[in-house]
Amino acid sequence: MMIISFILIGWILSWFTFEKMFIQSFKELFNKEITIASYYFVFFCIGAIGDLILFFNGNYIDRFFN
Repeated sequence: MMIISFILIGWILSWFTFEKMFIQSFKELFNKEITIASYYFVFFCIGAIGDLILFFNGNYIDRFFN
């Protein structure tokens, strides 16, 4: 569930051209070119890590299935 939430957050932030700032800052920090697909992949990974943390803490079942 957090994966979908974070992808939606990334989509909403793109309304305010946050993805352009993210791509530019990534280029300046790491000297690597990335695309908008990479921008959404970062939000996907953050959501997946959040889901894994909830799952291993045992809160995932309590939070989403009750």
